[in-house]
Amino acid sequence: MTSRVGVVVNPIAGMGGRVGLHGTDGPALDAAVHRGADAVAPHRARRALNRLHALAPELPILTVGGPMGTDHLTGPGWTVETLSRNGPGPTTAADTRDAVQAMVTAGVDLVLFVGGDGTARDVVDVAGIGVPVLGVPSGVKMHSGVFATGPEVAGETAARFAADPARTGVAEAEVVDLSEGGSPRMLGIARVPNIGGSLQRAKAVTARTDDADLVALGREVAGEMDLGTLYLLGPGTTVAHVNTALGLAASPLGVDVVLNGQLLAADASETELLALLRRHPVAKLVLGVVGGQGFLLGRGNQQISAAVLDAVGTDDVEILAANGKVAALSPPVLRVDVGDEHATAPITGYRKVRTGRGRSTVLRIVTS
Repeated sequence: MTSRVGVVVNPIAGMGGRVGLHGTDGPALDAAVHRGADAVAPHRARRALNRLHALAPELPILTVGGPMGTDHLTGPGWTVETLSRNGPGPTTAADTRDAVQAMVTAGVDLVLFVGGDGTARDVVDVAGIGVPVLGVPSGVKMHSGVFATGPEVAGETAARFAADPARTGVAEAEVVDLSEGGSPRMLGIARVPNIGGSLQRAKAVTARTDDADLVALGREVAGEMDLGTLYLLGPGTTVAHVNTALGLAASPLGVDVVLNGQLLAADASETELLALLRRHPVAKLVLGVVGGQGFLLGRGNQQISAAVLDAVGTDDVEILAANGKVAALSPPVLRVDVGDEHATAPITGYRKVRTGRGRSTVLRIVTS
């Protein structure tokens, strides 16, 4: 029996990232549009689907018409069954749930969806554990364990699973989202293709045993700051210790900008970061690591784009990570996923990671 894959795209997913928002749900969509946000999900959907089609050109696809599905199945040779068509205007969570319900009713073997943690929640609310799911990461936050490490990997994983679902098998994965304070909260359990190394792990919390080391590291980094150098402090609890050492409030989910010990911008957007970098070209970027996943760029910090990274210079990037986070990485690599491998190539390879006051290790950075 031929496998069938359902495809659903959240076309607004991820729009808020570069403009300094932390999601695109509800009123955040209007705010993202007002700030000039561009859609990112269509491009990432096509990357995943083109890879899937190249590996499994005869695979039947069940989807919905328009921007939630058929718009992204470009080129000849697709075998597509259109189940419905969403109406005019922005798509909603209800549209996602309705689309997944139609796919489940039609008996798909896998739901391949494009979005972030909010989309994952909507998909799994309907699919439950009865139908495997796989996410193409395209949101602002992708901290759930249902996502492939990148769009092309998602396409490859879907093709491998569809070739023989019974032999591939499934594994359980957590669907999580972040609270306002940045801590992960579990929203459900899903089943995903059991293909090792292709899916990211759910975000993990830094162990409390690392707190003293991180406080000391934050003080050390703050004490090394040069006058006249612009510092971009990335999101997360690890880098927040640098803010604390400076006596500044941190934006736990955003990027803060500091010059001469003073806060120039809190929770800055890509546009704001680039404007500040033009005024202050001598700059350094301080990044933390997403616990459990190893993501350095592309998960919750999309405002640090390829253009921002280029303006700072990859030689001026400091990476901070708790010992516990480093020890938990499997495989022991750090990942970047900003949609431009050429731009991020200079940061790949082996890099120093500071784990405590006067302590560091070396990890390899790869593109996803």
